Amino acid sequence: MSDSLFDGLKVLDVGSWIAGPVAGTILADYGADVIKIEMPGLGDAYRNLSGMAIVPQASTNYMWDMDARNKQSLSLNLKTEEGIKILHRLIEQCDVYITNQPFPLRDRLNLNYQDIKSLNPSMIYASLSAYGEAGPDKDRESFDLVAYWARTGLADLVRDGDAFPAPALPGMGDHPSAVTLYASIVTALLKRERTGEGAMVHTSLLANGLWSASCIAQAAFVGGDYSQYRELASKRRFSRTMLGTADERYFIMSMVRTPEEVVSLLASLGLSGLLQDERFQTPETRFTNNDLFYDALQARMLMEPAAHWQRQFEHHKVPAYLVGRIEEMVDDPQVLVNKMAVAPNDPSIGGHIISHPINIEGMPKKGPEKAPSLGEHNAEILSALGFSADQLDKWQRDGVI
Repeated sequence: MSDSLFDGLKVLDVGSWIAGPVAGTILADYGADVIKIEMPGLGDAYRNLSGMAIVPQASTNYMWDMDARNKQSLSLNLKTEEGIKILHRLIEQCDVYITNQPFPLRDRLNLNYQDIKSLNPSMIYASLSAYGEAGPDKDRESFDLVAYWARTGLADLVRDGDAFPAPALPGMGDHPSAVTLYASIVTALLKRERTGEGAMVHTSLLANGLWSASCIAQAAFVGGDYSQYRELASKRRFSRTMLGTADERYFIMSMVRTPEEVVSLLASLGLSGLLQDERFQTPETRFTNNDLFYDALQARMLMEPAAHWQRQFEHHKVPAYLVGRIEEMVDDPQVLVNKMAVAPNDPSIGGHIISHPINIEGMPKKGPEKAPSLGEHNAEILSALGFSADQLDKWQRDGVI
């Protein structure tokens, strides 16, 4: 018996960028056969992001290798009649169809669920959109920076004090949204196993952003008052705001909660005398005089580098944590021992590949294979459908593949 959970599952990735396609990547990691459909000559624009000046520079196409791993690439021009016919042949045989094409494009190509359901009633049609399947903004295109991060208020909620709302990182909303789409697909596959019926599943960047903000956002839906929350959130408090060090590193103090931990914190900073000051003797007086208390702690921490404070906090058993830098995660033993990043099967990829966070004991993930070049598997896929080499040559000349 194979160790791969989804061996033999046929998946079509008819999308671009991250949120939709990465649901297919997760399925591929568990053994599914995933074919990525891309426009001939152009491919998925995500292929180019790692080379842009706005992201870290590296010698490999690291984003593409991470998110398009373990897939096959078929370059197929869906604006041609022949291209659509080929896609229909693939749909007839697939188990899962994943798309994040904008709705107007799906309308023009007749690739909505109701358009193709009759080709394969048992398939799972998985739709990822920016703003949802209905409503006034249904047809608007967007990235996660806008629909997930800005529209939902996340950007407004996480900013420090009166600072401008911060932009999200590339893929910051796409990757969790892909996990949601994957969960929807797997739920529908279980339904199909029990009923024999296919289904359409869907999620959106907007829904996932709202879900991410929900602990605070839910208050708005019950008529909550945000005035005190926003006032307190704008203030610098040692338990919420980071404290900087002489070498421009930061510690987060949100785990310093008990009176004993506050005593230990002040001892580690050499500020135990503050507890003799009536303004700082109790949690209530420290809250009332928050600005003064924070400023005293911050001034002291700026006198020494992070390594000094790390030793002090460990010695005094203070639950204060250094804010990491992503470069440090590469050698983090917690990351490596828990296989949050794993060595690829192809060493030309250049380093470990970050894995998705879904783990099933006894069901290992497939090791990362190098992401496909554009149209790399055209001959293999189309030959398996019964098309001849001469037909493939003609389609290539005509721009179909």
